[in-house]
Order: sequence, then structure tokens, then C-alpha cells
Amino acid sequence: MLLGLSFAAWFVIFVVVLVFALQVCTKLPSDLVFLGGMGLLLVSGVIPAGAVLGSFSSSTVVLIGVLFVVISGLVHTGFLQWVVRYCLGSPKTYNKAIIRLMLPVAALSSFLNNTAVVALFTGVVRLWAKKLGIAPSKLLIPLSYASGMGGICTLIGTPPNLLISGFYTKETGIALSIFTPTLVGLFCLVVGVLSVIALSRFIPVRQSPEDALQGTGNYTVELMVPTMSSLVGKTVKEAGLDNVDGGHLIEIIRMDREVITAIDDEEFIFGGDRLIFSGDVEKILSLRDEHQLVNATHHIFSLDEVEKNRKLRMATVGFHSSLLGVRMCDTQFENDNNLVLVAIAREGDVVKGSPREVELKAGDTLLMECSQRFHMDSQSKYDLMEMASESLYKPDKRTLYSSLIMIAMVAVSSLGYLTLLQAAFVAAFAMIACRFCTIDQARESIDWRLLMIFAGSISLGTAIQDTGIAEWISQGILVLCDGSPIVALAGICLVGTFITEFTSNTATAAIFFPIAYQTAVNMDVNPLTFCVALMVAVSSSFATPIGSPTHMIVYGPGGYRFADFARIGIPMNFIIWIANLFITLLLFPL
Repeated sequence: MLLGLSFAAWFVIFVVVLVFALQVCTKLPSDLVFLGGMGLLLVSGVIPAGAVLGSFSSSTVVLIGVLFVVISGLVHTGFLQWVVRYCLGSPKTYNKAIIRLMLPVAALSSFLNNTAVVALFTGVVRLWAKKLGIAPSKLLIPLSYASGMGGICTLIGTPPNLLISGFYTKETGIALSIFTPTLVGLFCLVVGVLSVIALSRFIPVRQSPEDALQGTGNYTVELMVPTMSSLVGKTVKEAGLDNVDGGHLIEIIRMDREVITAIDDEEFIFGGDRLIFSGDVEKILSLRDEHQLVNATHHIFSLDEVEKNRKLRMATVGFHSSLLGVRMCDTQFENDNNLVLVAIAREGDVVKGSPREVELKAGDTLLMECSQRFHMDSQSKYDLMEMASESLYKPDKRTLYSSLIMIAMVAVSSLGYLTLLQAAFVAAFAMIACRFCTIDQARESIDWRLLMIFAGSISLGTAIQDTGIAEWISQGILVLCDGSPIVALAGICLVGTFITEFTSNTATAAIFFPIAYQTAVNMDVNPLTFCVALMVAVSSSFATPIGSPTHMIVYGPGGYRFADFARIGIPMNFIIWIANLFITLLLFPL
């Protein structure tokens, strides 16, 4: 025993700290980190194999997987597009635009996957903002905040709510209603929307990468090889085009409209070839006289005009991408995917020089020319997030029917006719049976990485409870708070909010639930008060772009800097913290 804790307890603490550290300080995928943490606990014998397997098969994990299928049916019938079409409108002022944006996004996020909602709205909001004459950066942070605050309003709105609910049911035998946190969440949402309006001056006006990359003439030069040029018949290397000062030969377009990318040094030059260079335009233009080239009379390469079998795509480098700190020329990414990096935008401005020679940073927006068959989803290992526009799914009568299935699921579960898990299974089956989504689409919709994180979080939370760590910390809280449950509740929520700014909110919920619950039990007060307040606290990540996946989605498209979130996010954290304590204590007395 050391300080009242067994070796097993100290080992669990070590694993928890290690999991948090690896998430914050490394580029390792979160699912791999949690899987490794579970492995350490299993191999050490701290938790039995049955408990590990039970984490994967828990009703909460299964429920999340089934809900992904239900959401897939809504997405593929154009439900989100229908909401976008009829809810945004044409507000006359910026404050009204914030309200018209945040309220429907929050409502959707109460029942749907936050990431899917924000991913769709990001493209739409960029266009909507330009229509209103507002910088997209002034609306994208409120968009992400709204999704997080909306998710708090129901048990199914965000994974931490389901996790805390599952733990609470396990400890007490009492199943929470889907609307248990609704009134608390709605109050915090209203406070949050008003706070965003009041603090809107702290939301910066940034040039979006889309605007920065719109004019390809700023970073591409198209030159043509005359028929009688001395370069004809030479290889790219022999012609001296393989290593151009300040740029890179990204594409050759042949007279027969053949498009050659990922150019090999031994590729031959033919008369009439159109050579597309990317990089510093002024330096590249010196090639005209030096290599006997001429200006192309018609520039094929542009954002609005691309070969039928090619397209231009923009994607943002995530905070855990394997491409961080490396140059594209040092990877096989282009060759493996038959694409070319055309330009890089960073914090709203185009990076000068050859894009392939630039060390990539989190939030960089990459402009890539690729084949029509290229799918960004296949690049999940690189943590690239596509800057997509509105989906092609168009609302029709199926939109109404799929939404009725969702409403029925919520109704029958909240009225007690079926458990939430049973209702979700029925709804998922109905979505597939009615062909609102195919089996393949349903399978692809499931975020297996999130389920791994969820299962790992359950294992960590169980280990903290079973090894006595929660009781030990709870006793320490009693001493620090001098027996005051309100002070204890405020401290747990504040620390939970801080931790979730840097790591998974699901993991934070799993770690803090046993502590919060045991503290409430030891103080002989209502544990539900602590649980509901914790739901809000671990989802109140506003101050860093890594605090939520939705923040990372808008980070690149908004042209933001890391500190942009802190300026408005830190005040938001404290405002929601106070609002959470006030309304939770009012509705769920100790």
C-alpha cells in the first residue's frame, strides 16, 4: 500500500495518465491509444478478461452503433438538407444570423451525430455567409459551439451523456429518460447563444482558405511547349524541369487531352504539351525564356474548369495527422492516390513557394487535383477532413418518412413502451427495410473508432471504481471542500471542463463519473445532481480547437489561428460553468 492505494490502483493511475498524455502529445489515433490502455489493464490482471469483453458488448456501445444506422437513414434521405433549406433564411443582421444558425444546429445535434451535422453545415454556412455579406469565420465558431451545446440536451445527443447514463444505471439500477438532461441543456443553450452574441467581437474576421485558393493564377502557371522547341524529345530531368526554383511541375496535359500527374523524371516532353507549374509565380515565369516556353493561350487548369476525369478537392490537415511536420515530397501520398498537391493555405493565406517543400501544420488547407474516384474517406489514416459543400441528397417524400421513424423512436422510448436500445434497433431496421439507406451505407456509417474509444473509456472508468481510486479521490475532495457538496460539485465540473479541452470528452466522462458519483454518495447527497452537471461539464469545450471534433472541422475552413478559440472560448467556459451549476442545482436539488 502506498498512500492508501494498492499497486493495482497506482497502475491504473499510470495507465490513465499515459492515455491522456499520448492523446495530447502524440499523433497516435485515439482508438489505438485506448485499445493499448485496455491491453495494459488486461495483461496486468487489474481487470479480468470478462470486464474487457463486457466493455465492447455493453448496451451503451451497442446503442451508439445502432444510432449511427438510424442517422445514416436520415442523411441519405436528405433530412439535413431539408433543415438547411428551410431554417437558415435571410436574416438582416449578424446577431439574427447567429440565432438562425445556432438554434436549428443545436436542435439537430440533440438527436444526430454532431460531426455529421457540422460537416454538412460547414459548406453551407460558407456560401450562406457570403450571401449575407458576413465573413465565414464569424459564423463557423458559433456553428461548432451550437452543435456541442445542443448535444447536451438529450441522452443521445452526445456520447458522454450515454456513457454517464450507462454508469449511473449500473450503479443505481435506475434507467434515465432520454430527456433527463433536456431542461438543463436548454438553459445552457440559451445562455450560450446570448453569450456568443455578447462576445462576438472576439470572433475574428479571417480570410477563408477557399477565398485564398480561388484564384489559381496566384500560385499556378501554365506554359506550352512549342513544336520546334529544343525541349521536345527530352525527359523532364534532361530538360531541367524536375527541380524548378520556387515551384514544382505538377501536371502535363497532352494534345490528346491525356493528363499526366505524379510526373516521373523520365517522362518525355512533346511539342504542344501544356506544363502546369505550382509555386512562386514570379520565379516560375522565368522559365519562359530560359526553356523556350510560351504562355498558354487558354488556361485549362482552374478551379472552375478541370478535365472530366480530374477534379480539385480541398482538405484540412487534422491535429493528429501523420502528415504533420513532413513535406509532401518526402511521402508517397501523391503517388499512392494519383493526386497532386497544388497549393497550401495557412491561416487564410496561400503559402508561398513550392507546396511540396512546405512542412505541413495542423489546420493547413490542401488544394489537390485528383481523379474522380478519389474518396477522402479512404484517407482516414492521414486525418484529412474534406471541405465539402452541401451533399447531393435531395429532400423528397422519403425525407418525411425517415424523420417520422426518428420521432417514433424517441417517443416510444421516452414514454416507456420500449427501452432506448430496443427502440433504436427497431428504427435502424425500419431505415434499412424501407431502403432509406442500404446495408453497405449503414455499415459504413458506423464510426468504429468512436466505439473503440467508448469501450476503452468504460474499461478505464470501471478500473477506477473497482480499485478504490474513486473512493480515495472522493475522500480528498471532502477534505478540500470542507464537506460542502456545492463546492465539490463546482470543483469537479471546473476540472472536468479543463481536461476535456485537451482530450476526448468521452474519456473525461469515464474518468470523472466514478469520482463524482462516489463523492455524492460519501456526502449523502443526490448522485443524479453530480451526474447531470458532469454531462454538461465534459461537453463544454470551447477554448481550444482540439477540444471537440467539430472544432477541428471548422478550424481549417474558417482560416482560424489556435488562439482564436481561446479568446472567446475561455469566457464561454466560465459562463456555461456558472449556468450549469445554477440550473442543475435548481432542477436537481442536492
